[in-house]
Amino acid sequence: MKKLLLLAFFFCTIIWTIQAQTKSPEQFLGYKPGDRFTPHHRMVDYFEHVAANNPNVQIIHYGQTNEQRPLFIAVLSSTENMARIEQIREDNLKRAGILDGDPSTSVPINWMSFNVHGNESVGMEAAIASFYTLTDPTNEKSQEWLKNQVIIIDPCINPDGRDRYAMWYNQKMNITLQPDLQSVEHSEPWPGGRANHYLFDLNRDWAWQVQVESQARMKLYNQWLPQLHLDFHEQGINNPFYMAPAAEPLHEQLTSWQHEFQDIYGRNTAKYFDEAGRFYFTKERFDLLYPSYGDSYPMFNGAIGMTIEQGGSGLAGLGGYNAVGDTVTLSSRIEGHYTAAMSAAEVTSQNAEKLITEFTKFYKDNSTNPKGKYKAFVIKGQSNPAQTAKLLELLDKNGIRYGKAGSKSGLKGFSYGTGKNESFSTSDQDIVISAFQPKSVLAQVLFEPNPALHDSITYDITSWAMPYAYGLEAFAVETRLDASSAYEKKPFTANQVDKTPVAYLAAWQGTRDAAFLSALLQEGIRVKFNEFDFEVEGKSFPAGSLMITKGGNEYVPNFDQKVIDIANRFQVTLATTMSGYVDKGKDFGSPNIRVVKAPKVALVGGEGTNSLNYGAIWHFFEKELNYPLVNLELDKMARYDLSKYTLLIMPSMRGGGLSEQAHKNLMEWVRAGGKLIAIEGALNLFANQEGFGLKTFDSDDDKNAAKKVADSLAKAERLAPYQEGERVAISGGASGAIYEITMDETHPLGYGTSGKYYTLKNNSNRFAYLSNGANAGIIANNDAYRTGYIGFKIKSTMGESMAIGVENAGRGEIVYFVDDPIFRGFWESGKLILSNAIFMVGQ
Repeated sequence: MKKLLLLAFFFCTIIWTIQAQTKSPEQFLGYKPGDRFTPHHRMVDYFEHVAANNPNVQIIHYGQTNEQRPLFIAVLSSTENMARIEQIREDNLKRAGILDGDPSTSVPINWMSFNVHGNESVGMEAAIASFYTLTDPTNEKSQEWLKNQVIIIDPCINPDGRDRYAMWYNQKMNITLQPDLQSVEHSEPWPGGRANHYLFDLNRDWAWQVQVESQARMKLYNQWLPQLHLDFHEQGINNPFYMAPAAEPLHEQLTSWQHEFQDIYGRNTAKYFDEAGRFYFTKERFDLLYPSYGDSYPMFNGAIGMTIEQGGSGLAGLGGYNAVGDTVTLSSRIEGHYTAAMSAAEVTSQNAEKLITEFTKFYKDNSTNPKGKYKAFVIKGQSNPAQTAKLLELLDKNGIRYGKAGSKSGLKGFSYGTGKNESFSTSDQDIVISAFQPKSVLAQVLFEPNPALHDSITYDITSWAMPYAYGLEAFAVETRLDASSAYEKKPFTANQVDKTPVAYLAAWQGTRDAAFLSALLQEGIRVKFNEFDFEVEGKSFPAGSLMITKGGNEYVPNFDQKVIDIANRFQVTLATTMSGYVDKGKDFGSPNIRVVKAPKVALVGGEGTNSLNYGAIWHFFEKELNYPLVNLELDKMARYDLSKYTLLIMPSMRGGGLSEQAHKNLMEWVRAGGKLIAIEGALNLFANQEGFGLKTFDSDDDKNAAKKVADSLAKAERLAPYQEGERVAISGGASGAIYEITMDETHPLGYGTSGKYYTLKNNSNRFAYLSNGANAGIIANNDAYRTGYIGFKIKSTMGESMAIGVENAGRGEIVYFVDDPIFRGFWESGKLILSNAIFMVGQ
């Protein structure tokens, strides 16, 4: 009895000590939560303070942002669970089939992510409040919840964007609360704090892992594989609160339990909101289709993923009037997210056993009997080795297994290239991704040719199939097809310096080769490319192959060693020739052998441009090409000295974009020899304008036919029910429709494409063939459509249109991309065509 009393006294002493030493957020920060926005570094300090005084909290640093801010999670549970936390983590991977062995624990993992969008700024504040309650040893409810769950809190996924917003707001805010939305503190400047340093939307990057934050986080996430994941957001100030269940379309791979638990959570949270008299909505707007969200990606990995949306966002600031005149305050927004977080801890505790059971069943069922239509996916490995290597990197990041297909004949499957079922065979060069594996669902979702779309009103794109994104020949098979053996990546055989050849020759297939070219140019090495296919010394090379010749590089010190070292750094295999006299094609001294002139690049951003498109291009140059560029602002284009640059890139934009003087300044620069790349909305600067060949219609007949269709549709729309208004509106748009683009391989824009490219169409723009220019990429006919949503109003009009073209203007040229070629940084095949535009066109 004395021992029990001593143990109880000892335990109470620990609790009192922890509570006495741990400060509340208000005590530590010096202000009441909701009075101002907390800088990221002060939040980090507070989490470390709590962890230092609480043995049941573990801080795990998992990376840092582009601006050197730390990324970390806090792991918390009961004393018993924290003593075996590594065993709990490993057991979770065992029940998923990632690790071998039988689990000996059964503790679910509840992961909460805050502030993926920086200016949805309540997230980090709510994380602080939730963390304090959950770690408070005197809070009987939270301590009871922690007995049968592990909670992981990522307090800020996007520190760079969060501080961009918070620092700006703290400078602009009034001391006295000012809810008038016309006040400057409610008018966030371009590009806003939503995105990260490179202006990427990190909530669209879970699967693709283009950004450093996503790469680091997903590596850690896949080491835990939680049963529950909450993704905290904010929405417009006039919306109250959104919580699960999610809206249609809901992906077919989701299980009945995942649906059921969303409802359990929604009803439990609604109970607390009802008690407080707070409004909310469910089952609207936020769907579960696109695989790279913070709710859908966990779903496809066996968890219950849920988006939580508090009304307010960057517009609200510390407080702002909504449409009905109520003041939406930061304090009330914190309370909303805090309530949602506590509800998640409660329902996880109440359903702990069921969460573990269903998680185990998810992985067992989907590994042994995958329910998707396609049971295997075959990548023809020799169609483009550079792009295949990039795809395998993505599969590795996501833990998706693959192997050698082996030699098999008589197979039938869906051809991504033709959009039809065809017979095919495989070899040891091919790769198979079987659906019979732990990451079965995620693999099927990433490769499915045509996701089932039960509702055309979606929150995001509707197609993303990897063979299209990477431009690879592939097949989807409806029967089981296992790998014949493990796929072992061949070790790169380093190039060696031997006798100086007449030329080093390299393939031009993907981003790796563009980065290789970039490095050569920055070392002052002259690089050429051939405009025609050629054969020399028994080796064949297509147009666009890189040629690094001895002639013209005599001035480069240690020329051979530099070329070899750079090639080895990028793992580019070099061919050589001792003669410039070719067997077929043009000799090395031909005028048809072009020199790549290192461009002086400027990228235009600022108010009026699409920050996401701008950010993707900026990231591509700095992180993939490692090539210098100057960043200009759209509203200053009339004043810039553009003669400093040889290449200008105009990302997508809205409206007119340029003032009359800026447009004049730009065109004078182009006609003097400048090269301009215009993407998506930027084409409107030139379309149907005098002096430009870019037209939205071929002829008057085309216009008349379009008008006839529009008139007939207008009558039907006028009679459509009021509630069908949103569906009528989207009938003239596109949400990630994939089209096959026929590329002109003889044009520099077509180099490396083998005559085919797949574009991801997110707009309704249709342009006529250029009559005075090069139609380098076209939608040849309506049969070029492959998959994804496109409205019925425009689907039949897409054929016979220009997708990628070049128009001459004086001594310069304008390159047109109707669609974004590097959408969100994951559309890999478009990066090669953009590289063609950067380095090959106009040489």
